[in-house]
Amino acid sequence: MLKKFTLSDILMFTAAFLSLIFSEVLWFNGEKESAIFIGLWVPSILGFAILLKLIENQKK
Repeated sequence: MLKKFTLSDILMFTAAFLSLIFSEVLWFNGEKESAIFIGLWVPSILGFAILLKLIENQKK
């Protein structure tokens, strides 16, 4: 299953995961507005990754 992931898939997933972790760190350090702002990046990154995957599949 992991063989189906491309480098761009792994990079996008890593970026989304790090964004989530960084958002939680900010939240628990009391910077709630910054945490919400960073947390909103996660669905945006994943949506962009889906768009790239759809474009890649359409070319095949």
